[in-house]
Amino acid sequence: MVKLFVEGGGDAASLKSACREGFSSFIEKAGLDGRMPRIVACGGRKDAFDSFCTALNNGEPAFLLVDSEAPVAAASQPGDATRKEDRQKWLPWQHLRQRDGDGWEKPEGAEDLQCHLMTQCMESWLLADRDALKTFFGQGFKENQLPAAANPVESVAKQQIYRSLTQATSDCKTKTQYGKGEHSFRLLALIDPAKVTDASPWAKRFVEVMKAKMGA
Repeated sequence: MVKLFVEGGGDAASLKSACREGFSSFIEKAGLDGRMPRIVACGGRKDAFDSFCTALNNGEPAFLLVDSEAPVAAASQPGDATRKEDRQKWLPWQHLRQRDGDGWEKPEGAEDLQCHLMTQCMESWLLADRDALKTFFGQGFKENQLPAAANPVESVAKQQIYRSLTQATSDCKTKTQYGKGEHSFRLLALIDPAKVTDASPWAKRFVEVMKAKMGA
């Protein structure tokens, strides 16, 4: 069984369950329906990394999906982002080794195609489907508080994304103000993966690699 270790879900069992459901729905709709990996919601990013390493040491087929937390340097994503053959050569382990706060060495036996980044955070994917956000939050949602749609989602800083989602939902009539625990994984289950992969080359790389691995 292929395992996908994802950052997210915190410490509460209910939130981990919501995290698994959100990623399951997204991946199924991305074209892996019937050929799904086992999704493991790990809470913190270091827990996800440690769990991935343990699975690797046990000889299990495993993948890791974590936030990049920061812009990915050009040296870690060489070539043309629109070309699949170039995306396949990207170096997420290099990014995670060099980023302050991580400093993770590439595990022995691991490949770069086993490591995937949500850049700069999972909410970057939400920005790619504004129609889903408007439908979910309904009356009072202020789309003009989100970063300009012309801005590539991967270029928007993590804190700016959180701040803009909070401001855009501050006056919603039927939903509370955006909260990561309350809303993020429900939205993940609703957004259109095609819009996300069109907007995010790293998301496109993730879906491409998972499809190839799972035979989808």
